[in-house]
Amino acid sequence: MDTQTADKLATFLDTWTADPNQTKDCFTALKAHLEGLDGIKLDFVPRPGITYSLRAAHENQSKRSLFAMVDVIDDDPADRWLSVCFYNDLVDDPQELGDEVPGGLMGEDAKCFDLYEGDDDMVRYIKERLRAACLAAAKK
Repeated sequence: MDTQTADKLATFLDTWTADPNQTKDCFTALKAHLEGLDGIKLDFVPRPGITYSLRAAHENQSKRSLFAMVDVIDDDPADRWLSVCFYNDLVDDPQELGDEVPGGLMGEDAKCFDLYEGDDDMVRYIKERLRAACLAAAKK
C-alpha cells in the first residue's frame, strides 16, 4: 500500500469513533490478518457515505485485481457494518454462513459474509476464508 493510501486508511480508522456494535475491532482484526499473509497487496478505496473498501490481491494474481474485499458499509456512520466478499470460485463456506450474491464482486458471482456486530467466531471463520482465498488466488 502506498503512503498516501495508508494515510487515508489511518485517517479513516482514527476518525471512526462511533462504534456501538464493535465492528471497527472486526475490521482491524481482518486488516491485520490480511497484512500477515504472504504476497499480499492491499488497497483502500474510501467512498464516504457508501463504503470504505479494503481490497486484497495476491502479487501472483494475473486475471483479477483482487481476491477479497472487506467493505465498511457507511450508509449510517454511527452504525457501520462489514461485508466481506470473495469470488465464488476462490472460497468455500462449509458452515453456509455467507450469502450468494450474483454479480456481487466486480461483476462476478460472489459469496459475502456480513458482520453487523462484533463476533469473534465469525471473524475467525472469515479469516480462514481469507487465507484459503489468498492461496487460491496465488495460483490464478
